[in-house]
Amino acid sequence: MPTRSVSSEVIECPLCSGEGELTRAEILERLGVKDFARVAQLSAEEAFRLLQSKHDRDNQSAWSRFEAELAKRTAELREQHKDALRLAMSEKDSLSRQVEVCLRELADLREQNQELEGELSKAARIGKREETSFEDEARSWAGVWISDKLPRNGDFILAYRAPNGDPLEPQILIDNKDKSTIAESDIDKLVRDAKERSIRVAALVARDESQLRQVDRESRWSRKQGVWLLRSTRQWIVRNLDLLKPIFERMRVQGFDLLEKNAVLAEELRRTLPEIDRIEKELGKAAKAIQSVSALVERYKERLRNLCDTAASAKIAPTPADGGVRQNVTA
Repeated sequence: MPTRSVSSEVIECPLCSGEGELTRAEILERLGVKDFARVAQLSAEEAFRLLQSKHDRDNQSAWSRFEAELAKRTAELREQHKDALRLAMSEKDSLSRQVEVCLRELADLREQNQELEGELSKAARIGKREETSFEDEARSWAGVWISDKLPRNGDFILAYRAPNGDPLEPQILIDNKDKSTIAESDIDKLVRDAKERSIRVAALVARDESQLRQVDRESRWSRKQGVWLLRSTRQWIVRNLDLLKPIFERMRVQGFDLLEKNAVLAEELRRTLPEIDRIEKELGKAAKAIQSVSALVERYKERLRNLCDTAASAKIAPTPADGGVRQNVTA
């Protein structure tokens, strides 16, 4: 049997001795008495509505504070690394413009470089550069001819190969050095050995950059007593030979005194080698900076995901100002 509410219950009218019927709410209304049960019900509903509205506002305020803090931390991180990235990119652009002319001349070497990379990967499987002799490493370079170990006056003679496999001019006298610091006497001896063998180009190859003096780094390509001298390392030698290859080709066509006749070209070549070394170092720094920023971004993204997961599965803790109200709502 359905239950009737108190306000809709029909009772005898006390004013007409039961001849008429009025609802309880109508009688109380005519007598000036409010229906306290209805008022209590409406008051409870209004109270819950107000509490729910306050809870929603507090929840939205908490998320707004979280988003503002996240935006602030992200902006601080971006500002912290902005100068370093801008400096690295500006130096990269400046140095790229300085060597643009040289890079145009090396465009035709792209296919050869790909082949060279394949050969170097084969050598890498055999062992690291430090564990591989210079001779074995040089024999893996595409299009390069190298002699057997010389008994005296240098270590090897190196040259580019002709289509039939013969070495092309100019040949390069190689002297490998693995000592704490290269001395001027090492340079003088290499020049004497080259002159004794009637070779016009020589290369002193140190095992590591730290073994070169400051003067060696600044004068990577120079002329001494009629011999053009390259000061390089095991790490740089392939790149240096690629840069010099167009010069060697012009020498074979225009004469081996090309650089003596063209002082501007000789000076530009002398300046280019250290500049390319600088570019490689700056690109390495930029790559490390980008990797560092990427790692920080991934860390904050992971932190954000964790915060979102936590917020979805756990209730937001009440603040001191509304602690009582939240407890009542939860109860």
